[in-house]
Amino acid sequence: MALILKSLILLLLVAFVCAKTVKQSKNDKETLEKYIEDKKKEINPRWRLHYHVAGPVGWINDPNGFSYYKGEYHLFYQFYPYAAKWGPMHWGHVTSKDLVNWKQLPTALLPDEEQCFSGSAVVDGDTHVLIYTAHENLASGLSNESQYLAFSDDGVNYDKFKGNPVIPQAPNGSPDFRDPKAWKHGDHWYVIIGSKTTDERGRVLLYRSEDLIEWEFLTILGESKGDLGYMWECPDFFELDGKFVLLMSPQGMKPEGDRYKNLHQTGYIIGSFNYDTLEFTPDVGFQEMDYGHDFYAAQTMEHNGKRYVVGWFAMWESPFLEDVDGWAGAMTIIRELSIVNNRIIMKPLDDMVSLRESLVASGDFRTNVPVVFGKTAEIVIDGDLNKNMDFLLEGTEGGEKGWIKWDSESRKVGIEIDGDVRQVEWYPIGSTTLRIFLDASSVELFCGEGEVVFSSRLYPEGGWKVTNKNVQDVKIEAYSLKRSVPE
Repeated sequence: MALILKSLILLLLVAFVCAKTVKQSKNDKETLEKYIEDKKKEINPRWRLHYHVAGPVGWINDPNGFSYYKGEYHLFYQFYPYAAKWGPMHWGHVTSKDLVNWKQLPTALLPDEEQCFSGSAVVDGDTHVLIYTAHENLASGLSNESQYLAFSDDGVNYDKFKGNPVIPQAPNGSPDFRDPKAWKHGDHWYVIIGSKTTDERGRVLLYRSEDLIEWEFLTILGESKGDLGYMWECPDFFELDGKFVLLMSPQGMKPEGDRYKNLHQTGYIIGSFNYDTLEFTPDVGFQEMDYGHDFYAAQTMEHNGKRYVVGWFAMWESPFLEDVDGWAGAMTIIRELSIVNNRIIMKPLDDMVSLRESLVASGDFRTNVPVVFGKTAEIVIDGDLNKNMDFLLEGTEGGEKGWIKWDSESRKVGIEIDGDVRQVEWYPIGSTTLRIFLDASSVELFCGEGEVVFSSRLYPEGGWKVTNKNVQDVKIEAYSLKRSVPE
């Protein structure tokens, strides 16, 4: 009897979801997937990444819908399949059992009258729910942004809610009202949305719902006083190690010395939050999350007590050298987060070691004796931080060159690409190693325990050649890495 009752409840839930959704055109989806399969044959593989998520063809930007559903991690991304440049937004989709090895799924959302801008995902019972921004260009020449829902009971096929939009506009009527990040606390759902004031200051708005459909505006969770840009995109809000973190990507911050040198930034404010008073109280001001050239629109998720983050491995108006090859944009590797001394620490996942294919070098890394790799590498370097370190990254057949440098006097570590420097002071909290991940067109540098991280795109020709260009010999352990994403 209990089994029959459970089956009846499940059927009722499925019927309810079907009744409140409008199915995306099967013909449109099948036509798109056939186009993608055919177009993939034209992709030039020279800079295609081996262990970073990228679109099968075309353009991608922000990570979306990072979540865990039915035994798998789901990651969606902003996707325009028809050209290697930004266009009407879809949601691409990949899944993974371990956040390292990824499987390509069919495109999850296709635009109708709306473009499917960024958003997030939650699990409601047996249903995977996407909440995203619908961007509509109006006949007046203006635009409107509102929040839509889509539902799935299998993690593959998603149908849009018939009652969209569920949040039609910003409280102040701003046309910039996007990137909802939802979560559940107690009996209520919450969502934050990025927006701006009428005098061009970024802000994050907080809403609450009992059913994901009827939403109540609660408060302004955070707002720029004029120093943190004109728009806060891709906000996230979560509890970590007893603190609350407001993560966002401010647009329009001015450079300050070594800081904020990218066109736009991604960073966070650590503080405390009370669900009764709805007040977020900062303990520490805004800090950059990643110091490299290419990191934006980060999104987190929590599973089994661990908080993970992924970012768009690019930056607006940066050169996408791969666009002539039929694709553009990628995701960073997934990192695990913690807080130490009021700073976020980002570490590569432990499971990344499963990609180690063969040991390429071990022992002394002598001056001007290069180590040569194929398209991928993981390199761990242990040197004396009382002396300078300089490592040249270049292609075996030419292409772009990059440098990883440590200056013992200024205590700054950094990455330089074609003279464009990103650097920051580094005071190790434990380990003093440099851990470098190289893919066919990228470099990620994790310093020490992950208290300083750099993510930058770099385009060598051929394989990788890494040379110690300073006078001190250092210790090296280096591996080639296996492919973990679809070709």
